[in-house]
Amino acid sequence: MEKRFYVDTSVWRDYFEDRSDSMRPLGEFAFRFLKGCLDNRVEILVSDLVIIELRNSLSENQVAEIFSPFEAVIVRVAATKPQYVVATGEWVRLGKMFPLNDVFHAIIAKGSRAVVVTRDRHFESLGHIAASAKPEDVIFS
Repeated sequence: MEKRFYVDTSVWRDYFEDRSDSMRPLGEFAFRFLKGCLDNRVEILVSDLVIIELRNSLSENQVAEIFSPFEAVIVRVAATKPQYVVATGEWVRLGKMFPLNDVFHAIIAKGSRAVVVTRDRHFESLGHIAASAKPEDVIFS
């Protein structure tokens, strides 16, 4: 099966805002990953949940601007009510240790047979649901 990536909201923001931390160029890592998907024709999955989260801090035009260079490989996925029910149950089972939306992202990625690309460390603890990787750790082959 070909690789598919479900890109977390934080990675899109790293790219768009060209963010960095005290030592790393997070925006550059995100850009290289996204460009690698485009160059290698690897699907980038975008859910309605990612769009909602982006709209919490960006305008409608900015959200469209983020996705426009990569439209050729973006596949929109709709989160389903059953996925939300499963995510909520898993969130409760895990003791509400993680944000519900992040559990929901993992469930959506699992249902889409995709790897979550994220910088959030707690996705490592959600590995029983879906695999995850940092943008700079993805290898295209």
